[in-house]
Amino acid sequence: MAAVQVGSNLSHKIGKECHQHGVVAEEIDGLIKAYKDGHVERPQIVPCVTSSLAPELGVTSRDTVIDKFKNIWARFYVPIKFHGKLPLLVYFHGGGFCVGSAAWSCYHDFLARLAAKANCIIMSINYRLAPENPLPAAYDDGIKALMWLKQQALCGGADNWWTCQWSFSDIFLAGDSAGANIAFNVITRLDSFNAGQAVAAIKPLKLKGIILIQPFFGGEARTHSEKYLVQSPRSALNLAASDTYWRLALPCGANRDHPWCNPLAKGSVKLEGSVKFPIMVCISEMDILKDRNLELVASLGRAGKRVEHVVCKGVGHAFQILSKSQLSQTRTLEIMARVEGFISGTRSPLSTTVHNLM
Repeated sequence: MAAVQVGSNLSHKIGKECHQHGVVAEEIDGLIKAYKDGHVERPQIVPCVTSSLAPELGVTSRDTVIDKFKNIWARFYVPIKFHGKLPLLVYFHGGGFCVGSAAWSCYHDFLARLAAKANCIIMSINYRLAPENPLPAAYDDGIKALMWLKQQALCGGADNWWTCQWSFSDIFLAGDSAGANIAFNVITRLDSFNAGQAVAAIKPLKLKGIILIQPFFGGEARTHSEKYLVQSPRSALNLAASDTYWRLALPCGANRDHPWCNPLAKGSVKLEGSVKFPIMVCISEMDILKDRNLELVASLGRAGKRVEHVVCKGVGHAFQILSKSQLSQTRTLEIMARVEGFISGTRSPLSTTVHNLM
């Protein structure tokens, strides 16, 4: 697949005139343009592809509808050669809640290779996007996907080609950037909706862990990396773009200390009583979110959670899908190996484990 690069002039613009739809309310150049009249444009910066895969990958892929009325669907990746029942990784793509698709070529390539490397089935969720569907729409869609899986487990999934190969006792939630935020908030919302009974809510599914890759969180107070980390012109995320995504995604009137954006803010869900599963957090050294991700890891550790984190040296936000440099490819393989280890249960028994991928 050809290298995918975000435009070098990624920027935030307000009040720009457009003859067709009037005034632009919010814009991230090359990615999204939201007009005051409600119209939204998303340039096709990344091509969408069908579910077909090269035979040499050893993975087959198909799309399945979850909710046709809300256009929620999933792309499944299933290793062709397998032994016994495979764990299932429920994956949410990134894009600041506002752009992205399970059909984007970069995700299709990455998740097919991850399924082969980690020997797991991957269910990549195509959820509703903001600003047309602000949060909590994406969280609701994540919960709907889990409830759909629950029904497949209860009825035996006879109508789905992949269900004979999955183990509904080995379910993992994962995502990158905004998708990691979705995975995290799906778990906390399940807990809050059911008085700490997330396990019972999705029974017979059994969640085994959460994998957060460069999780997209924010806050009104800036971290050191947000203020001072110098980003390359082709960075997938800068501070202005991050702020724009949050303005488009959060409910009207909310600021970046809303619990969905800042789980460590005063009034947010208490970490001690939520997220009862082992967690792995993948952090990029050159990502403006680095310090915020490290703060989350530290808070989870203090709350007694079983958490490990991986620091990927020399790479930035979304490197695993957007960069084709040799270093990024090496780090991507290392991340896949760490995910494989987390899923297979080979992680350290210590409560907190740190890995620096150098």
